[in-house]
Amino acid sequence: MAATPAIAALERAGVTHTVHRYEHDPRHDSFGDEAVAALTQSLGVDSEQIFKTLVIEVSGSLATAVVPVPRRLSLKAAAIALAGAGIGSGKARMADEKAVTRATGYVLGGVSPVGQRTALPTVIDRSALTWSTVLCSAGRRGLEVSLAPADLIAVTDAVVGDIAV
Repeated sequence: MAATPAIAALERAGVTHTVHRYEHDPRHDSFGDEAVAALTQSLGVDSEQIFKTLVIEVSGSLATAVVPVPRRLSLKAAAIALAGAGIGSGKARMADEKAVTRATGYVLGGVSPVGQRTALPTVIDRSALTWSTVLCSAGRRGLEVSLAPADLIAVTDAVVGDIAV
């Protein structure tokens, strides 16, 4: 049985992936930085290969934005990318923590773009395409999954855009 809904979704879709565990420190409040510190050393990956999952609100609807941990999300660029795909319009803002958990089934620091309770429209930063594999949350703090960017895009039905600054 899969450890999380994200891993179960990847298995159901037949997506080749590898699960990586690291010790999560509950006192750590920068979950992405914690993953980068643990995984760049243990796996020898670049910090730009490790992506964080952010949930935003655009025109009253939630969406997922996936960007490299060391970079920041451009809310404006994410809204434009989603609007270009026919998803919402107008300004974007970060979603409320309770709304994130309710919609995705995940807690902050463990939100995966895959296997969400309600599959949210997703935009992934174009930089993911420069890597043969990327890492993102596997649906629990201290748990990441690596997979091909094309598979991440396909399994989340994502649009790709220049959304990181």
